[in-house]
Amino acid sequence: MRLHRLDITAFGPFGGTQRVDFDALSAAGLFLLHGPTGAGKTSVLDAVCYALYGSVPGARQSGQGGSLRSDHAAPGTRTEVRLDLTVAGRRLEVTRQPPWERAKKRGAGTTVDKAQTWLREYDPAAGAWKDLSRSHQEIGEEITQLLGMSREQFCQVVLLPQGDFARFLRADAEARGKLLGRLFDTRRFAEVEKRLAERRRSTEAAVRDGDSALLADAHRMQQAAGDAMELPEAAPGEPGLAEAVLGAAAVARATAREQLTVARCRLTAAESAQAAAARELAGVRERERLQRRFAEARARAARLAERAGAHREAEARMARARKAETVAPALELRQAAETEHRGASDAEARARALLPAAHADDGAAGLAAAARRAAEELGRLESARRAERRLAALAEERVGLDRDERADEDLLAEAESWLAGWDDTRDRLRTAVESAQEAAARAEQLAERREPARRRLAAARQRDRLARDTGDAQRAALDSAERAARARTHWLDLKEQRLDGIAAELAARLTDGEPCAVCGATEHPAPARKDAGHVDRAAEERALAASRRAEEEHAERERRLGAVREALAAAGAEAGDAPTERLAEEADAIEREYARTRAAASALHAAREELRHAERERERRVEDRREAAVRSAARVGRRERLDRERAVLEEEVARVRGAADSVAARAAQCERRAALLTDAADAARHAEEAARRLKDADARLADAAFRAGFDTPRDAAGALLDDAAHRELQRRLDAWQAEEAAVRAVLAEEDTAAAAHLPPAQVAVAERAAEDAARRLREAASARDAAARRCADLDRLSVRAAEAARRLAPLREEYDRVARLAGLAAGTSADNERRMRLEAYVLAARLEQVAAAATARLRRMSSGRYTLVHSDDRAGRGRSGLGLHVVDAWTGRERDTATLSGGETFFASLALALGLADVVTDETGGVRLDTLFIDEGFGSLDDQTLDEVLDVLDSLRERDRSVGIVSHVGDLRRRVHAQLEVVKSRTGSVLRQRGV
Repeated sequence: MRLHRLDITAFGPFGGTQRVDFDALSAAGLFLLHGPTGAGKTSVLDAVCYALYGSVPGARQSGQGGSLRSDHAAPGTRTEVRLDLTVAGRRLEVTRQPPWERAKKRGAGTTVDKAQTWLREYDPAAGAWKDLSRSHQEIGEEITQLLGMSREQFCQVVLLPQGDFARFLRADAEARGKLLGRLFDTRRFAEVEKRLAERRRSTEAAVRDGDSALLADAHRMQQAAGDAMELPEAAPGEPGLAEAVLGAAAVARATAREQLTVARCRLTAAESAQAAAARELAGVRERERLQRRFAEARARAARLAERAGAHREAEARMARARKAETVAPALELRQAAETEHRGASDAEARARALLPAAHADDGAAGLAAAARRAAEELGRLESARRAERRLAALAEERVGLDRDERADEDLLAEAESWLAGWDDTRDRLRTAVESAQEAAARAEQLAERREPARRRLAAARQRDRLARDTGDAQRAALDSAERAARARTHWLDLKEQRLDGIAAELAARLTDGEPCAVCGATEHPAPARKDAGHVDRAAEERALAASRRAEEEHAERERRLGAVREALAAAGAEAGDAPTERLAEEADAIEREYARTRAAASALHAAREELRHAERERERRVEDRREAAVRSAARVGRRERLDRERAVLEEEVARVRGAADSVAARAAQCERRAALLTDAADAARHAEEAARRLKDADARLADAAFRAGFDTPRDAAGALLDDAAHRELQRRLDAWQAEEAAVRAVLAEEDTAAAAHLPPAQVAVAERAAEDAARRLREAASARDAAARRCADLDRLSVRAAEAARRLAPLREEYDRVARLAGLAAGTSADNERRMRLEAYVLAARLEQVAAAATARLRRMSSGRYTLVHSDDRAGRGRSGLGLHVVDAWTGRERDTATLSGGETFFASLALALGLADVVTDETGGVRLDTLFIDEGFGSLDDQTLDEVLDVLDSLRERDRSVGIVSHVGDLRRRVHAQLEVVKSRTGSVLRQRGV
């Protein structure tokens, strides 16, 4: 993470807008933020923290929101913090505005504007900023993810505010673990611990589920076995559960088989007793049935004797009906003859009513003769009817000829009209085709000229742009040459000043009792002192580096100028000396002409198609005109033939139809008269025949009745029975005979008569005995079935339990293995003597690297006295792995960091923070920390220690890192040249940058 620029408006003590150029301050590697107490030094760091996280560090967090606003700000100025930084290779700009209570735009009173946040990213390809988000939550998550630290962790590692400087040094293992885990991204190791724990829980759940299923089967076996099985006392997950369940199941199976044998013996005895009781019950029920049968037969015989008279009357009635049945055919014949005679007489009357008066009294023969004469006349009219129908067809054909003639006349007129303009149409279409062909040829010529014109125009525009860029590049090269000269002059001046004051610099390294590097003396009575304008080696090296950068910049500008000139020459060769405007006009003219000719050429295909269509239409019109002339000539002859045929037919029809309107009407009259005469003749003949048949039927009926024994035909008709009455009478006679035969048969049975003389049967007693035997049989069968089911259930459940035990064995082995691994990774296993988690183990290695990196600087700061070491020892009852101790070289003993003095704690914490930044930066995937801030603590250092600390901080330039020191120690202003001064006044504080 590197800070570039910070803009503060109406924030804290700053009433107006202040800008901090961190790029300029960081160029020196070490810069000082100083000012009087209460001026706002810490507010600058608060602004950085607020821009990143939306809140300020430590106890000042309660000051966020409206109280962040400066009391010196103008009423219309809104509080705003904007930070430009690079993090994770991305150039970002964060802008935050806290809630603001302002005056209403309309009316009196105030209103509160909500807090606002913007996040932008610089796009190098486009050379501009692009908006990413305006959401507080999204921006907070994005910044936290990129930095890899929370606000508290950021303050511990990067932004070390007053009072919190030594927090990481004195933090416990848990706090160090959280910070280091975020900085070094050890989530994958924590994920391994989590996965192992989840795997342990899942395998444990699988084992418990298997044990629970095994216990469930044991409960089912206990339910099936009753009191013959005792459940094991082992709980799910405990070893030995499967063996206990299988042993108890074996005992239960043996007991169940013994119970099954006893139940089978009881069932055999119950079956024998039930069979004997069933036979006894069957004998009693049979005797009871025979006795009841004999009693019922005696009762039926008595009822038959009571109905004997009615039975004899029915037999006499049936005998008369059978005699009358011989007369029934004659009766039916006479009835049919009478009905036929009546119908024939009515039909004759109706037919004679329709005849003319001349035929009203004719007999059947006369009427038949008249009908034959009418039919002969109708035959003579048939030829005339065909002639009349032919006349109608001739009239329709003549109308059709006239209609076709009118249609051909219209077709001829249309064809003549269209063909009259054919020459003009053909010339017009041929002209259109020729014009389109010429346009296509012109378009091909212009297409060859378009691309060269475009290239010349593009080259001319590039030539003009490069001509402007050449002037800018020349000016930039001249400016860079001047800056390089000034930088070299400045470096030479500083080098000369340093040589003049080299004695003071050598005197700073003198120690009492040690020989001087120049003269060799061990006493130094009057060493030289550095004056206010002394130039040290670091300043000279910075000036040399600035001079070299300026020379490199000048060389780069000269290279760019040469490249621009080469590109300008190439563009000029392509475009020539023609002005860009004229080339653009020529290219536009070619484009317009090309578009016009392309549009005209696109009509070529349509014009050719239209010409071919017109030629086909002309051929069709000529053919239609020829065919119409042929049809017209054929119609003339056809019309003459039709006229001659019509004259002959009209003469024939007029002669035949007489006074009638038409031959059809005359034929209809003849047909109607012939039909009436024929119907009347048939009706008269049918009436005469019906009278003869009626007379014959009367004679036959009288003879049949006499032979059957009846006095008159009417008596015979009265003795007849209809089908329903005959069936009912026959049914009663048959029922009487059947009942009488059945009664005689029952009374004649020997066993039935013998049973009637025995004592009454006791069926209820026998049924109770049989029910008792059946109940005992059912109980024995149920007991046998229950015992068989118990054996089957126990066998089935035992097999199931054995299979479950076999499946459970590898699961238990896997659980034991995974549980050991999970316990080892989580630090809870007995094998892990230090109770160190896997993530803590990895972080311990990182902390060991941090301690080693911090020791390299701590030794310099403490003159070789102190060394930071990593400790794996357990702290109390907690876990080990993230302990820190300090080794005192003077005593040779290791002690806790809490025993360090204030100054010792300061530079030990500083060395640890710098070492942490180095390791994080070197770690692949870690967060690069290029900017650090140190807030106070330098006042507790003596002059020698302060020099050592500043030398260590000054060496950070080798890693392209900058450190900002926040202090009001006056000696630092003489030692650190790049400064950001906070100046306070009654109107608010302002920022001033010096030495940059």
